[in-house]
Amino acid sequence: MKLLHDLNLAYCTNVHRGSSWEETFESLKNYVLKVRDLVCPKERFAIGLRLGADAAKSLSDPVNLLSFQKWLDKKNCYIFTINGFPYGNFHGTRVKEQVYRPDWTDPDRLSYTVLLFEILEKLLHNGEEGSVSTLPGSFKEFHQPEEIPSSVYENLLKCAQEIERIKKPKNLDLHLGLEPEPLGSFETTPETVSFFEKLNDFSNYSNLKNIIGVNYDCCHLAVEFESAHAGLDLLKDSDIRLSKLHLSSALRAKPTEQNKMLLRSFVENVYLHQVVVGQEGKIINRYKDLDIALDNKTERNMGDEWRVHFHVPLHASPNEPLKDTRKQVEDTIDWLAKNPNSCRHLEMETYTWEVLPPELQSESVVNQIAKEYEWTLQLFKEKGLY
Repeated sequence: MKLLHDLNLAYCTNVHRGSSWEETFESLKNYVLKVRDLVCPKERFAIGLRLGADAAKSLSDPVNLLSFQKWLDKKNCYIFTINGFPYGNFHGTRVKEQVYRPDWTDPDRLSYTVLLFEILEKLLHNGEEGSVSTLPGSFKEFHQPEEIPSSVYENLLKCAQEIERIKKPKNLDLHLGLEPEPLGSFETTPETVSFFEKLNDFSNYSNLKNIIGVNYDCCHLAVEFESAHAGLDLLKDSDIRLSKLHLSSALRAKPTEQNKMLLRSFVENVYLHQVVVGQEGKIINRYKDLDIALDNKTERNMGDEWRVHFHVPLHASPNEPLKDTRKQVEDTIDWLAKNPNSCRHLEMETYTWEVLPPELQSESVVNQIAKEYEWTLQLFKEKGLY
């Protein structure tokens, strides 16, 4: 949906199952339209589309794509962004660190991302803006510390050239957003800036900064104990484009025995839930997954607060004494209100619905998403953006 300052807001459909295009389209018909009817039945409704590789190949068929275009027009919906982070299946099976495969060292990642832009180009009108979000190069575990393979930079530059080709005929503003994530090749804002400096060193491509930018996920950067204002200011001062803002909230808790017992209900076998340990706001330790942190029997490096990469609903905080990082979202929107031309693509992304503890699943996913819209739109109203 359209907000003030030409902002676009959607929720990411990665909350719904959809490996094939048929399954993805069923989710759009069965869930997204119901959300639309609850949120803004009379307005043109934006869809934050998630397409895996198999679904993208099927949708790229001209017959399927034309049919989808007609469906969007008929239902008064539009696409402005595609989530291209998860390449394969994202629900109902073990994902964990495999969500990073294939990474940007692999030509398959490049081909898949280019295909997403080719699809997006067909769904946009002349002169419009479109974005695709993707992983932060790779996963730190997949390469030597502080040695991101050169093939990551090379493939991203090839992707930028393909995006340039795709966008020209319709004079589109297309851009790719790399998404910093805990234990990704770059996870903090300073690491992100360093990555982009190296990317720029690989090429004298003058338009690169307009085509490749950052997908700033509030959950991820809150887990890193970052200030939204300071991090976003650093990206802006470094002349790095904000491709998209992911409005999402993480778990946080003091590492007491009671809280550790409560956190056990968030341990599950599908997604990776990285834990960053802080002491007086400074990072002192990291764990690859929540169960690893909870199984650590030593008292060393336990800190005074844990931030857990587990997306929790924006409108519903976990039960006390567990807390969330909703303030990072509020601070991000506050920053956007002061810098309204810095980013026009906004997406709510609570994809963990199926694995949330029962007390956070008290309603249907449709009602939950509608309440996330209600909470988010109220925040935009308060900040003068809606």
